[in-house]
Amino acid sequence: MKPRRLLLRNRQSPGDIVMLTAAVRDLHAQHPGKFVTAVETTAMALWDHNPHALRWDRVADAGSWEAVECGYPLIARSNTGPWHFIHAFHHFLAERLAVRLEPGAFRGDVHLSPEEKAMPSAVEVATGRALPFWIVVSGGKRDFTAKWWDPARMQAVVDHFAGRILFVQTGEAGHHHPPLRGVLDLRGKTDTREFVRLMHHAQGVVCPVTFAMHLAAAVETRGPCEAYPRGMPRNRPCVVIAGGREPAQWEAYPHHQYIHTNGALRCCDNGGCWKARVVPLGDGDPKDESLCVDVAGTLPRCMDMISADDVIRRVEMYFRGGAVEFPTPV
Repeated sequence: MKPRRLLLRNRQSPGDIVMLTAAVRDLHAQHPGKFVTAVETTAMALWDHNPHALRWDRVADAGSWEAVECGYPLIARSNTGPWHFIHAFHHFLAERLAVRLEPGAFRGDVHLSPEEKAMPSAVEVATGRALPFWIVVSGGKRDFTAKWWDPARMQAVVDHFAGRILFVQTGEAGHHHPPLRGVLDLRGKTDTREFVRLMHHAQGVVCPVTFAMHLAAAVETRGPCEAYPRGMPRNRPCVVIAGGREPAQWEAYPHHQYIHTNGALRCCDNGGCWKARVVPLGDGDPKDESLCVDVAGTLPRCMDMISADDVIRRVEMYFRGGAVEFPTPV
């Protein structure tokens, strides 16, 4: 029997696409030879070198494909069910395709070519040295202000590790990413593929709930090299400043330090609130109706409850435990 030819579509954010890569990987692993998959999504560069998916913009034969608009209605059960985001597209495709489909590896499926792995990091290009570094994201998308943390506290984290950790600040141009001092500033200077390569070289990540945390889990770590003589652990360190917007079980990876406040406030005592904004932006977006109900200054109180010291302790935990080592002073 000929394999079913699927055109999988999704127009959501890059973090969602990372989760879709996992579902495509597991669909082929658990049903070998039964499907051919092409993809048409945002962040198409996340599919480069993927052996399981054809990029639709590179498919010459646009004939008889079964178009599937991929969603994840499972999110409606995220507060009360034992589900992680990685289950979301699996559940959808299992129902849509009438197959059994379960998550395999607990991570997305983002591939690098041998040539990409051999390329110097953006840090090495900028500094002339192969240095260990951590990616830091201070801010986020402008339409989801409830996910932001205090940039002054992020600055305190950077200052605490001055001379021991080189932080590389990243963020998409046009989003809200307040500048930090004492970092290598790559805000707006990396496209999706360049960010994947940067993540491959990164020793760790500090960020809110965002694309970077999912990519931190999905991109393989470095083996022994000049920057990491012992190589990296199998799972990249990542400290996530989460608060109470999302239920922890939906977002957290087991090897991340995920700082949440679920259960500590009435507004997130049964999962996450899923609110979008702290105050209305007046931009006509329905998110203006999804406002935090417990604000402390400019932050949701769940984010205000997380101190710079809380984040510093979680970063230091990876070094105290021996997963990674401080480099020669930078």
